Amino acid sequence: MDRIARYRQLVKQAIQNIAAELPEDPNIRVEMILDDQQDHYELMEIGWDGPRRVHGSLVHCDIIEGKVHVEHDGTDIGVADFLLSNGVPCEDIVLGFHPPELRKLTPFAVA
Repeated sequence: MDRIARYRQLVKQAIQNIAAELPEDPNIRVEMILDDQQDHYELMEIGWDGPRRVHGSLVHCDIIEGKVHVEHDGTDIGVADFLLSNGVPCEDIVLGFHPPELRKLTPFAVA
C-alpha cells in the first residue's frame, strides 16, 4: 500500500473510531464524509438539542500534497495523536487549526 493510501485509511479509521465513541442521541445524527476522490474527510453532527440547532464539524482532515492537514479537531481523542501512534511521521501532519506562524513552534509540518 502506498503512503497516501495508508494515510487515507488511517484518517478514515480515526473518524470511524471517534464516531463510535459518541453518545447516542435520537435527535442528532452523525455523518461521516469520507471522500477519497478529493481527499476530504469530515465528521459532522446534525440535528436538534431541544430548541438549539446542532450543525457542526467535529473533525475535518484533508490530504494535501502528501500531508494530512488536520483542519479541525473538536475531540478529546486527538486525530494527530492517533496518526502518530499509527506510524505517520510528524513532518507529514499539518495542524491546520494553528496559524501558520505558530506551526513552526510545533514538531509538526508547517504546510
